[in-house]
Amino acid sequence: MAISRRQYDAVVVGAGGAGLRAALQLAEAGLKVAVLSKVFPTRSHTVAAQGGIGAALGNMGEDSWLWHMYDTVKGSDYLGDQDAIEFLCREAPQAIIELEHFGMPFDRNDDGTIYQRPFGGHSSNFGEKPVQRSCCAADRSGHAMLHTLYQRNVRANTQFYVEWMALDLVRDAHGNVLGVTAMEMETGEISILQARATLFATGGAGRIYASTTNAFINTGDGLGIAARAGLPLEDMEFWQFHPTGVAGAGVLITEGVRGEGGYLLNKDGERFMERYAPNMKDLASRDVVARAMATEIKEGRGAGKEADHVLLKLDHLGLETIEKRLPGIREIARKFANVDPVRDPIPVVPTVHYQMGGIPTNYYGEVVVPGADGPNTIVSGFYAAGEVACASVHGANRLGTNSLTDLVVFGKATGNRVIEFLKKNPGQRALPADAGDDTLARINRLDTRKGGEDPAQVARDMRRTMQFHCGVFRFPDTLTEGVAKIREVYERAQNLEIKDKSRVFNTARIEALELLNLIEVARATMVSAEARKESRGAHDRADFHERNDVEWLKHSLWYREGDRLDYKGVTLKPLTAESFEPKARVY
Repeated sequence: MAISRRQYDAVVVGAGGAGLRAALQLAEAGLKVAVLSKVFPTRSHTVAAQGGIGAALGNMGEDSWLWHMYDTVKGSDYLGDQDAIEFLCREAPQAIIELEHFGMPFDRNDDGTIYQRPFGGHSSNFGEKPVQRSCCAADRSGHAMLHTLYQRNVRANTQFYVEWMALDLVRDAHGNVLGVTAMEMETGEISILQARATLFATGGAGRIYASTTNAFINTGDGLGIAARAGLPLEDMEFWQFHPTGVAGAGVLITEGVRGEGGYLLNKDGERFMERYAPNMKDLASRDVVARAMATEIKEGRGAGKEADHVLLKLDHLGLETIEKRLPGIREIARKFANVDPVRDPIPVVPTVHYQMGGIPTNYYGEVVVPGADGPNTIVSGFYAAGEVACASVHGANRLGTNSLTDLVVFGKATGNRVIEFLKKNPGQRALPADAGDDTLARINRLDTRKGGEDPAQVARDMRRTMQFHCGVFRFPDTLTEGVAKIREVYERAQNLEIKDKSRVFNTARIEALELLNLIEVARATMVSAEARKESRGAHDRADFHERNDVEWLKHSLWYREGDRLDYKGVTLKPLTAESFEPKARVY
């Protein structure tokens, strides 16, 4: 199979919020930019974000980026790097103003300022009381942001490769990244997209779990590609279980419901969060609320015939507020739970939502590999932003609304860093003679293998293993067993056979390639989780109930070769602010 070659100044893989924000920065600088996306850009998973974007604008009362920083550090259970967190929170207000000027249709107050709602874990004066910090467009904030950024990119003449899938990094003998190999999904054509800079904004990998709020496209492609290239994945044991997925469906019910005044009930009609977080109650951090819900269910206070969920009550808000602030939630509840929240509570259960880990980067989006005994190495020409990256601002648990903030702040910062890099490094580096050979060999093995494993069955076994062995609560025996099981599934995934070659649009082949990315993420997650002997943020172990800052205040780094784990310290020194020292985390 011949490989065509195309050249660009920069190639951005992924057309969600981070990819589009970075591409906009690059295109408006006059660079030749290509954006690859498996789906039409406005169908990227950013479109599903509901509740809002966190930024200390102070439109609804006094607020400060420093308070936002404190909440983010505390939310991360002190595993977040405080230089990156300060950068995020300081830049957030300007990012919102830019989106406003781009035309994003934020909800407004009577005086014309952007409306902000309360959100879990956000407080004023260092935890004193809840604050209204989430800038929103009803309950469709991600949708509004994605359409706004896409339109700006069309205006800037960004070139889009729609329904294309990136397959592997192209690197030279010195480890410099020179672009990607990619497949046009309709035709199966393989191309090398050569670039002076390559930016991954491929999103998360929630499809490693059986129950998730993530779309079917969230298959960890950037993570799998990076792992196969020998790069580490950071903090992959930390997966956020969103407290409120629709029971039985996994579809997200935004935290904005609780921000607007909704609250959780058990089968006895009790507002149980008052027992777990007496100050913040239903607006405690997500991992706290998710564990409280799981505990209520485990101890027999779950609702429904199977006692397997709790209830989210919002009928007291009234029809007018629900229709104005939460119209999409009403629609979701009707379609997926068969209830009208104007009259009845929504059945909800914790559901896998967001990966805190990813490809290790600094807060400029440069991919950074820690040196074994020496200084860190910046991988020349390679960048990552958004959920695929780990800066690390989310640490062990992401604060609600910071995902969209992350996308626009680090999308822009990464774009700016790429511009600086390209000014210093004019001209394309020569491609190695064997560029693309590994990709072609992998595709050929899939296409010609006989008597191999069915990708659909291997994927089901992977998701069952992850769901059972690495869930909200983690137990030593199930984690140890989970490592063995996921390694077995991994070996099966190396022997995939495309059973149904008649399927149109190369669907079977694409699903097999996506599985090869997902299984890398699943293995990284299980191995990292089994190794971390403490409870921190979203990682809750039954045999180690407490956070252990003496031994475990460090980031994990998983390497594909031999399931090797390494560790690096957490950056506790901010850029300008005083450091927030680890302390007991209560809400």
